Amino acid sequence: MDFENVFSPSKRSSFNSCNAQYGLEPHLMFVEAWEALRKTMVYFRGQPVGTIAALDNSDEKLNYDQVFVRDFVPSALAFLMNGEPEIVKNFILKTLRLQSWEKKIDRFQLGEGVMPASFKVLHDPVRNTDTIMADFGESAIGRVAPVDSGFWWIILLRAYTKSTGDTSLAEMPDCQKGMRLILALCLSEGFDTFPTLLCADGCSMIDRRMGVYGYPIEIQALFFMALRCALVLLKQDDQGKELTDRIVKRLHALSFHMRSYFWLDLKQLNDIYRYKTEEYSHTAVNKFNVMPDSLPEWVFDFMPTYGGYFLGNVGPSNMDFRWFCLGNCIAILSSLATPEQSTAIMDLIESRWEELVGDMPVKVCYPAIEGHDWRIITGCDPKNTRWSYHNGGSWPVLLWLLTAACIKVGRPQIARRAIEVAELRLAKDGWPEYYDGKSGRYIGKQARKHQTWSVAGYLVAKMMLEDPSHLGMISLEEDKQMKPTIKRSSSWSF
Repeated sequence: MDFENVFSPSKRSSFNSCNAQYGLEPHLMFVEAWEALRKTMVYFRGQPVGTIAALDNSDEKLNYDQVFVRDFVPSALAFLMNGEPEIVKNFILKTLRLQSWEKKIDRFQLGEGVMPASFKVLHDPVRNTDTIMADFGESAIGRVAPVDSGFWWIILLRAYTKSTGDTSLAEMPDCQKGMRLILALCLSEGFDTFPTLLCADGCSMIDRRMGVYGYPIEIQALFFMALRCALVLLKQDDQGKELTDRIVKRLHALSFHMRSYFWLDLKQLNDIYRYKTEEYSHTAVNKFNVMPDSLPEWVFDFMPTYGGYFLGNVGPSNMDFRWFCLGNCIAILSSLATPEQSTAIMDLIESRWEELVGDMPVKVCYPAIEGHDWRIITGCDPKNTRWSYHNGGSWPVLLWLLTAACIKVGRPQIARRAIEVAELRLAKDGWPEYYDGKSGRYIGKQARKHQTWSVAGYLVAKMMLEDPSHLGMISLEEDKQMKPTIKRSSSWSF
């Protein structure tokens, strides 16, 4: 194979050195993945602006022929790591332009700062013109606006700046305004008594009804990371300084809240098991009035002696004890998790390898919802049956997040083991979107093949493991000022 067609000639990935690791020419699966990723590139007036969700040759493409903001992130990171920032810059500017569009669903106008979930380039071969059609949630299942799109946009802008050293893009007045509009949506005052963001079901990667309405860990972790990235990117003019003060206050409150009330380990689980209820005072221990009888039986066996994780959701009389991969990995990368908590999350993954990784990394959530709970929580969703899709399915795209988190915690061997598991089947199976079954043995019943972020997630994981310096573009070090003084467990300390 012609390696020059796969890699950019400048700032090339060091995978030409993988001979020692694999005892052969550069890994054919890696080369195949790059070729597959390049085939998904979308052009607008001759310029690359993103990658489509999947190279889907079926008649019913649905929206897999569109460029999704969240889906493009691993593609963008792969191009940045390979020294090809142009497509990332174009994507950032194109989605920024879409943000300024008037956004209406029925007769209701969305907030000015809402970023699109996706966009599609329409080419007219007769007139030789390109036009763009954007979706802000009006075409999505459930008609929910993508809360995570704006956060991913800010995170990607910081990754571009960190990777290239080019600050001029972030300093553009339009980019500064775009960030301010996104943050204005999140930092607006209301009736909230918590620093977390209240969200509807289906507003993020889990874009169907899955009982994640309220304060889902994925959104809170992305919110935290986006706020920290914005602190670095915002210019310190009058508008920037005022926003910076609000961000700092929110970060302190959010980090305390998440580390205190979302964290679960063996000690905290035992404390919840022994909670009293109906405590009416400022000294209440059971602040959310969680009923101990609501604890699911599986969590007592799932929790190892050493280890822990951030709960899926915490709100009034509600704790979702499910494990969610994306939120916990972002918590590590953003330093929402303390170093001790990050280590505990890795301990949990190692202890529960068969449940969370199994035959294909990584479970999007664990465990699956079944029986009566499935009927009530998902509304009898035929796509989210037990151990399928968002309901306990295994998603190869999460490999890049797991790898980044492992490297940051100093446990690259966990990532290497997960990558080796994925390499046994992923390319041979045609890069599926997700896998089904308790251990992820089966290609998902409705999984699209040649899914772009499955390809890109693998590439990013491989390149990051080969050159850990890439971690810097997607990782933030701990802010010592946000280090809490409380102590909630004997298995680790803040």
